[in-house]
Amino acid sequence: MAGGIIVSTIKSEITHPARGLVFFVDLALSLLASLLAILLVRWVAEPIPGFSFIVLKWLLTSVVASFVAFRVFRTQNYSIRYFSKRQLIGLTGACLVKEAFLLAIILIGWLELPDMVFYLLALLGDFVMTVGLVVFSRLLVSTLLRDRDDVMKLASKGAVLIFGTGPDSVSLADSTTSSGLFTVAGFVSSDPSEEGMMIGDNVVWYCKDASDMERLQWCLGGIDGILFPKGAHLSDEGKDKGVPVKIEDGMSGAGHVVKRTFDVLLSGILLIVFSPLMAICAIAVRREDGGPAIYSQERVGRNGKTFRIYKFRSMRPDAEDESGPCLYSGEGDERLTKVGAFLRAHHLDELPQLWNVFKGDMSFIGYRPERQYYIDRIMDRNPRYRYLYQIRPGVTSYATLYNGYTDTMEKMLTRLDLDLYYLRNHSVLFDMKVLGLTFLGILTGRKF
Repeated sequence: MAGGIIVSTIKSEITHPARGLVFFVDLALSLLASLLAILLVRWVAEPIPGFSFIVLKWLLTSVVASFVAFRVFRTQNYSIRYFSKRQLIGLTGACLVKEAFLLAIILIGWLELPDMVFYLLALLGDFVMTVGLVVFSRLLVSTLLRDRDDVMKLASKGAVLIFGTGPDSVSLADSTTSSGLFTVAGFVSSDPSEEGMMIGDNVVWYCKDASDMERLQWCLGGIDGILFPKGAHLSDEGKDKGVPVKIEDGMSGAGHVVKRTFDVLLSGILLIVFSPLMAICAIAVRREDGGPAIYSQERVGRNGKTFRIYKFRSMRPDAEDESGPCLYSGEGDERLTKVGAFLRAHHLDELPQLWNVFKGDMSFIGYRPERQYYIDRIMDRNPRYRYLYQIRPGVTSYATLYNGYTDTMEKMLTRLDLDLYYLRNHSVLFDMKVLGLTFLGILTGRKF
């Protein structure tokens, strides 16, 4: 027992035969990446004498280089159920070792290409494609293995901070994670020099007083407590040395800049590309019953400010005249029009929200914005909803992938757990994962 947390013994997640399969898949994907890279060279170059023999030598070298790199980094031991930043770093490192091996072979003259530019293109293409294929496969597998129950259990865990940064605190964090009782949201320290330090995948937060702790609560979407290792005690040291710090949500300031830049560029491009499709949708909605093509509604977004969200109208114009605010109840909802049902089924009704993203009311990834009517009812049950106000709502969300349409209050509360988990953990990489999975879901016809 450590700090009151029972440590459970967890067996290795991947059995030996499964490790062999994981290693084989990584090796095969690496070999495929090398083949694509050398074919890319052939595509941009003039005909190369003896190219088939060059390809054979390149692939043989790639097999050896990949085998060595993946064995050195022991990538077969990485969890296949949960993909982490540490895995991304390890897989990228293995790919760099592979490219270093290939570069050494090039330097000794075993591969003969007409120009040094082609060598650089082959190495760069090989690296990008290897990382892309291996990382994407890991993300896909982890998503398929982590079913809805796993995600709900993870998101509904209480979030705690670990006091201190010493060995006992690190041990307590490990045992807390292993026990499955709580989600470790980071470490908290009274030493200002430790602010921003990373311990594993967790950041150290500096708190000098109650006001700092309140800001940290906002950052993490609320926490359920602080765990202290044995013998730890609060110290006044540094109380007067620090200066107030501005603590934002889980994404860094640079991450927010990258995210907003991505939102503006992609939404602008998609507004142009999809403008013919949007015109067709608008005409179809208008012609069915003569009502307006665009439906707008007031929603609450960042900093608690209201904005107008835009969609292609999918329901009758009088859908809520008698019932008042009423949640969408799925494909069988009698208020849906025929065109509206088609637009909903293929997620085309959301296209006008590209304008919301471009304006800055929304982001591609966030939490789904809600009406004040429902927010009031959610906050009666769980006031932590207010923590979501510090980020922009999104066209899609982590919660949408696993919770689908929220047609009941219970689903709204479950969605809030998932949204708060996203708030604590989101990053540019996390957002790209959610965006990719949403796109994959749309392509496969998934209903959410």
